Amino acid sequence: MKRFIALFLISALLLSCGSKSSESTQQEEVYSSKKIITAGGTITEIVFALGHGDEIIATDRTSTYPASMQSLPSIGYRNQIQAEGILSLGPDMILVEEGYLNDDVLLQLQNSGKEVHVFEKPLDKSSSISLIESVGQLFKEEGNSKKLVDDLEQDFSRLEALKTNDKRSPEVIFIMSRGPETVFLAGRETFADAIIQLAGGKKSPVDFEGIKPLTPEALAAINPEYILLFESGWKASGGKDGLKAIQGITETEAWKKDQLIAMDGHYLSGFGPRLGKAAIELFEKTHP
Repeated sequence: MKRFIALFLISALLLSCGSKSSESTQQEEVYSSKKIITAGGTITEIVFALGHGDEIIATDRTSTYPASMQSLPSIGYRNQIQAEGILSLGPDMILVEEGYLNDDVLLQLQNSGKEVHVFEKPLDKSSSISLIESVGQLFKEEGNSKKLVDDLEQDFSRLEALKTNDKRSPEVIFIMSRGPETVFLAGRETFADAIIQLAGGKKSPVDFEGIKPLTPEALAAINPEYILLFESGWKASGGKDGLKAIQGITETEAWKKDQLIAMDGHYLSGFGPRLGKAAIELFEKTHP
């Protein structure tokens, strides 16, 4: 009998230890609210969509969605951002889009003892989903991230249906204008080339990668059916009247048919949870 009681007590003790170990593991997996700084509009949008927007204490100038993020203290824009400015705000966690900060600033942040996470910038549907899922895992919000991915998949299903019913593939180019003297043309391997093709447009007609200054003869030579811009560039140029000063633009089919399209910069280039909606909107504007 005594042996039975001893075995019972040992078993109970082991079960108790096991329970505490399991409880400890579960506690480690629970996300605790943090003071967060984000650098990159797409990461900011995803954190907010996952329900943690109220933890963001500061962000960068590209974080324009939702609009409430613009009222937060700003850490600046890309290469202007300094590690000291971020650390002075006392964050617990810093979320950064890959390539957004210069290497020295990122190294300073990583050596500061703060929790720093760097995420790859998405440029297609697959990488958008990966980013949403990665941020969701960080915040222990797998359920909410799945909902965002499901919504994105539904948008893409609708987009594919639209493209199936209208197989036209118009020539669309993206220009970044900061006035008639400062105009850039998007080439291949850019967000612009990616979103234009997602929306049923042709691949970029130029043979360079990235975004380069627009040459005087380029627009007339390409003669696009549509010219796409950021709304900020449209306003900075003074609208259509101001764009008239760009060499060659009035000779294009896009100009003659009044097929100039201005869309919100982050909406168009973010490749976040609203990627499918942005592609649908661009499709509808280029497939009337």
